[in-house]
Amino acid sequence: MKTVLTSFLEKYEERILGQGLNLRLLLSAILAGGHVLLEGVPGTGKTQMVRTLASFLGGNFNRIQFTPDLLPSDITGSTIYNMKESAFQTLKGPIFTNILLADEINRTPAKTQAALLEAMEEKQVTIQGETYPLPEVFFVVATQNPIEFEGTYPLPEAQQDRFLFKLQINFPSFEEEKKVLQQVIEKRFTENQVESFLDMNTFQTIRQEIERVTVGENVLDYIMQIVRRSRESDSIRFGASTRAGISIGKAAQAWAYIHGRNYVTPDDIKMVAKPALRHRVQLSPHVELEGANVDQIIEELVGSVPVPR
Repeated sequence: MKTVLTSFLEKYEERILGQGLNLRLLLSAILAGGHVLLEGVPGTGKTQMVRTLASFLGGNFNRIQFTPDLLPSDITGSTIYNMKESAFQTLKGPIFTNILLADEINRTPAKTQAALLEAMEEKQVTIQGETYPLPEVFFVVATQNPIEFEGTYPLPEAQQDRFLFKLQINFPSFEEEKKVLQQVIEKRFTENQVESFLDMNTFQTIRQEIERVTVGENVLDYIMQIVRRSRESDSIRFGASTRAGISIGKAAQAWAYIHGRNYVTPDDIKMVAKPALRHRVQLSPHVELEGANVDQIIEELVGSVPVPR
């Protein structure tokens, strides 16, 4: 299985250039059973990144463009009266898929955001009092534009906590961006050329193997020290929750598995700590006034915790 994932990542990085670390973190998140918040300016390939992942995994993919007039039923589905059958009929919404791209989630009001976030947590949807389970493999990637705030509804911190990772998509290097341009102009890749590497049954088997990746007592202590220190730091107003510690542990298991190990090391924790914490901690006002950003504070925080041997 690990050889399959190595080939998977090689092909994935051929298609999506300049985002190697984010692609590995995105794959780690879905293998860990979590969801991802993607933040980046328009035109950096966020949609293509998620669509390609779905194609390689052999799963169903749906995309919802979030707008101010989007209703919860537009996501979950609704019940209509079928006059021909003289009975009510349930129409399931686009949320019934394996991979869902919630494009610009902060463009829609809190009521609609909550409909999606409830499904993420409970893995089920209620339509007119009837509960329907979502697919076993259900992965949400929500995007945000960090440069526009007019007409947006920022996700509350408590709701951001539902996401395993927050990934920041930056522009690729000059050479990588040039290759992207070349690929598009030469039409080197098309949607029809994307072949799946896995199927959902194989994917489930890999998930079960990841659950057996060992997390030693000293590594668990390391995770807890990072989480608890975030609550004690003067630089952080609100520290990480217990769910943050669980997220770091599960993500580290997936990261270790992807890199060919059946045990988690402190270096794995360091790799996943920043994307797992950056949306879960809130900086103190005096730190923000000094111009520090959340990634810098997390790096200092993790660096201050003794690494177990």
